[in-house]
Amino acid sequence: MSTTHAVTAASAGTFTIGGDLTVNRLGYGAMRVTGKGIWGPPADKAAALATLRRAVELEVNLIDTADSYGPGVSEELIAEALYPYPKGLVIATKGGWERPGPGQWTHNASPRHLAQALEGSLKRLRLERIDVYQLHVPDPAVSYEASMETLAKLREGGKIRHVALSNVTREHIERARKIVPIVSVQNRYSFADRESDLVVDHCEKNGIAFMPWAPLGQARKAHEALERVARELNATPLQIALAWLLKRSKVILPIPGTSSAAHLEENVAAAGLELPQRAYDELSSVPHEPVSLRG
Repeated sequence: MSTTHAVTAASAGTFTIGGDLTVNRLGYGAMRVTGKGIWGPPADKAAALATLRRAVELEVNLIDTADSYGPGVSEELIAEALYPYPKGLVIATKGGWERPGPGQWTHNASPRHLAQALEGSLKRLRLERIDVYQLHVPDPAVSYEASMETLAKLREGGKIRHVALSNVTREHIERARKIVPIVSVQNRYSFADRESDLVVDHCEKNGIAFMPWAPLGQARKAHEALERVARELNATPLQIALAWLLKRSKVILPIPGTSSAAHLEENVAAAGLELPQRAYDELSSVPHEPVSLRG
């Protein structure tokens, strides 16, 4: 498959988040624009900025990030590259994890921290309101209801348009929905890592967007299956993996990340790839892997 520039994120079709934010279904995850270990500035800042700008040129209008990416670096780069933001661009960010060092992640979804995290994201992104603000992960040391009630209050105060979740179960979703409307869920998910299959189905049933991270399966059999289908369709393995996600459910909004404009163009080209049912079924039969938190 050619990565012609005629194929843009718009080729994947659209989904409306929360009833008022219509986005192209192929988004962009901005975790990888940071340094090694998702820590500090990128080795090539110019390339990172160029990748973000290229995403918008390719009609990507959903960018996912988090305050813990850098920490703060990803959000700062997004603002530097794209502010003032083009009309219709939706930036989804997260709070609830802290970063003591490279490759290290610690829980903190206390009400006080979430309020501070939101203020930090607003400042770095140069926004007065976050369109989609996600609890990065439930904190086992903090009442889940207290975390969600904090986000509900911040939404009522006008600093969050929509509340969302990440790294959660169906039970988490329903407990949260008793407190505040939930517009999206972000879990690790791919054709070869279907731990969240039931969550995807639950989101589809309730009109909630599902943003899968880590779209490539890591097992050898998974890669063999991808490579076989990719050869048949003259595409790359990652394009096939993304096409599977787009076919899996109309609520799925893949957010593949990269720090390379060339890789970004390859990913976006998947928006124009129609995966045959036979290939979809073959990939769907690959045994899934256990899930681990990150994203």
